[in-house]
Parts: sequence; structure tokens; C-alpha cells
Amino acid sequence: MRKSPLITAIGGVTLSLGLVAAATTAASADPAPATAAPQQFAAMQSDLGLTAAEAQTLLQQEDRARSLERELRADLGADFGGAVFDSDSGELTVSVTDASAVEAVEDAGAQAEVVEHGERALDAVVADLNDSAPKPGTGVTGWYVDVAADTVVMTVERGEEAAGEALIAEAGVSPEAVRIEESAEAPKTFADIIGGNAYYINNSSRCSIGFAVTVGFVTAGHCGSTGATATGANGGTGRFSGSVFPGSDMGYVTATSNWTPTPRVNNYSGGTVTVTGSSQATLGSSICRSGSTTGWRCGTIQARNQTVVYAQGTVRGLTRTNVCAEPGDSGGSWVSGSQAQGVTSGGSGNCRTGGTTYYQEVNPILQRWGLTLVRG
Repeated sequence: MRKSPLITAIGGVTLSLGLVAAATTAASADPAPATAAPQQFAAMQSDLGLTAAEAQTLLQQEDRARSLERELRADLGADFGGAVFDSDSGELTVSVTDASAVEAVEDAGAQAEVVEHGERALDAVVADLNDSAPKPGTGVTGWYVDVAADTVVMTVERGEEAAGEALIAEAGVSPEAVRIEESAEAPKTFADIIGGNAYYINNSSRCSIGFAVTVGFVTAGHCGSTGATATGANGGTGRFSGSVFPGSDMGYVTATSNWTPTPRVNNYSGGTVTVTGSSQATLGSSICRSGSTTGWRCGTIQARNQTVVYAQGTVRGLTRTNVCAEPGDSGGSWVSGSQAQGVTSGGSGNCRTGGTTYYQEVNPILQRWGLTLVRG
């Protein structure tokens, strides 16, 4: 059985989102996101250094950034090279890969710069590296797309740059498209000791619930193999009906008794956050995590399409954050505003000194098994 895990200016188009007043009226062109619980604002203040008003403004800016990113991705087509939100300025930066897109962007009142690679080309580099993924213990700890720097970043253990260079050569990708960085800690899956709320696998190891779906809930795949039992602290029972790990880190549990799906996520401050959808947040957006070991923690989305080389095998397509987590938080919920984002996979560090944590995006889990997210 698998243990429960936890396991910048850039070339582009800068669109100023401006400051959105906390008391946005119903007549606004960009309505404010659903009001979050006071405890959620408290966590954002503590972990992001914001006031309640600043947290509300940030959520509104991020809500508009998501809309702008969707519009520009559609309008620019193949020329769209990725997007990053800057929480300090409230601006969304969109990379373009062809000079022919500059005029259209400037006509819209924004400034454009052309980047060399762009999101699609960098995703292709990640795919090639995935096809040549090394065995655990070779010194390479992962790789991901850094949209802001227009490069793929490969992390290696100290003194293992040669291992990274060897992988680049084996994969046949351009060294100019990959930057190798040393990492002080190797990522690991977290288990052993609860996600939202805690549940126990085969009455042994503990993980955290991700999000309710109509048949039960989604969580991390490494928490349990297909067929493993899941028991909640409140006596609810279920069984893993699907599990993928490594490769991906996704799973879902079908509730069999005493578990009623709800759209809520525990904020570990005496309340809950209601999930209203699963719209993907823009890079650079704030994000909060719920887990049964360390509760509610917040930070920033740093990168997507992260490949992580765990001791148990390689996992692709994770999202990288600077939010801390610890064993038992595995499988727990990730929320941006009121939108479900993913479930905790793994990482390094802890909530005393800080660290890096990765999550499995929730929409691919829903799509893989045709699951329906329970929404408020």
C-alpha cells in the first residue's frame, strides 16, 4: 500500500488590472468573486502579509485575471505564450511568440514583447524530458515550465549538474531551453500520520480529503491503491475506486456509508469555504491549502507542468507552490478564491521553516473518471 503523501518582469503583454474596490457594485463589468469566509481572509493575512481589505482586493484582481487570460488565450491563438499574474501590481503578463500579435495587443492599450519559446514549446520540452525520466536516486529531482523566464527549470541535488545535463542530452532537447538549478532538498511524498478532513487507509495510514464529488471524494493517488478501504474520523466509510501513482497522483473514493458529499472545505478556524467551481487560477495567484496535519495555509502558485522524481517514481503535470505542508496533509484541498484547484501530492520542507509543495490539478482527476464536482 502506498503511504499518504504531502508529498519578475518577463517578455510579454502587460495588462493592468488596476485596483478593484472592495465594495464592488453589481453593475461592475467584472463582479467580485464569491465572498470568502472571514477565516480564509485571516489565513491570507497571516501567510501573505495582507490586511482583510487587501485580501479581498487581491481575490477580485485574480478573478479578473482569470477572465483576461481566457480571453487572450482565445484571441491570440498560437501566438499566446503563457500568462503570469503579479500580486504586487495586480497586473497580468501574457507572453506572445510572434511579432504579428504585437499590433493587436497595442491596439487594446497594452504593451507587447515577443518571447522566444512560449508555453507550448516549453510544454513540449517537458514532454520529451518525461519520456526520458531517470530512475529515482540519479540526482535529478524534477523539472517544470517557468513561464516568467521563458524556460524549463530542472532541479538537481547539490553537485549533480552533470546528471541534469545527461538527461537533457538523452531527451534530445535544446540545452538553451532548460536551466539547471541545484535544490537543497529532494522532494518526497508525505504520509504516515489528515484535508479538508482526515481519513484513514486500510485503518492504518492517514491522508486528507480533497473535494467532494457526487459519488464520494477525490484525493491523491498515492494515498491508496484501487480497492483500499477509506474510513473517516466521523465513521464514514468508502473504498478507492480509482488510483494512479506514479505517472500522475490522482485517486477517488466511492462513499459506501455515513458520508454525505458537500461543497465545503475545512478552513481549520471553525468554519468552511464553499467551493463554487474548478476554474484554473492564473500563475502567480494566491492559493490556500487545507490539510489534517497543518490546517489552512496560503501562498502563491509558482509554476505548472512540474515533473517530480519521487523515490516511488516520477509524477508529471503537477503544480508548484511555496505553500508549506507536512505528512498527513496529502490528498487535501487546494483553493483559489472559491475555485477548487487540486489535491496535495508532495514536496519538501515543513510549516516551521517553509518549503515547496506540489499539487495534482483537480480537473484532470474529474475528467479521467467522469466525476462531477459538488459545488455550492
